[in-house]
Amino acid sequence: MNETANQQSDFEIHKSAVWFVFFGVLLWSIGGLFIKWTSVSGYEVNLGRCFFAAVTIAVLTKFKALKADRFTIFASIFYVGALSFFALANKKTTAANAIFLQYTAPIYILIFAPAVLKEKFRWSDLVTVVVCIFGMVLFFVDSAPNKELSPDSQLIGNILALCSGVCLGGYILLLRHPNALNQNPASSVFYGNVFACLCMLPFVLSNPSQWQTNDFIAVIILGVFQIGLAYFLFTYGVTHGVRSLDASIIGFLEPLLNPIWVFLLLGEKPSTWAILGGAIIISAIIFHTIKANRSRFAKS
Repeated sequence: MNETANQQSDFEIHKSAVWFVFFGVLLWSIGGLFIKWTSVSGYEVNLGRCFFAAVTIAVLTKFKALKADRFTIFASIFYVGALSFFALANKKTTAANAIFLQYTAPIYILIFAPAVLKEKFRWSDLVTVVVCIFGMVLFFVDSAPNKELSPDSQLIGNILALCSGVCLGGYILLLRHPNALNQNPASSVFYGNVFACLCMLPFVLSNPSQWQTNDFIAVIILGVFQIGLAYFLFTYGVTHGVRSLDASIIGFLEPLLNPIWVFLLLGEKPSTWAILGGAIIISAIIFHTIKANRSRFAKS
């Protein structure tokens, strides 16, 4: 009886933890919407949201995130790139392009993990990388770009989104490094937001915009909820019983929902090529994630 009761209790805890992960991912998915909603530059949006995110994370972690070593600070630099390039990309290209190209991060992890983490590179990794690269190419052959964005702007935005993916991949890779195992991952997020504010400041001061009420509302929502609270909810769920595989699969709701919010509320329609390319990338990564985790469980 006690064993059955304990199993039921564990199931209830796990089910509750899954909801934390789900709502964290749901908050992540509103990033493109609120960045697009603003009338100020990507530099200003990023500075504002990172400021509020740093404050939120410091408070939610009871200021434990302020403790960090050199390796954590180094990892936070990649986090700066992931945040900043994504915000700038959303101002230059469609939300769908920005989020789908950012989600190419896992292929850079597959490429560089053998060198950084000494992990074996498998044939399935190579196939995933090749398929994802094919999906990436489709974003750059769009013959019918968004009418509100020039072809040059979309090209720059797509490149910035790719840079965000590279940085995100590097950041995740460093979080998995042995030097990071005993560190609080919230520390790199906190300092990443602080450094992002400092990096954006020269661009903001050189060409400031006239802020409207919606701009202030948007950056507060982005910083407090889309970054700060979302990170707290996601990590809380993962540390309270949600498997990495489940968290990864739930995480793929972000690139799927992100362009939907923008389309429904702002009317920005992704191109057919972007939808196809995104579907190829996300499908390939989901398949690889499931296959890789099943292999690990089989060996354990």
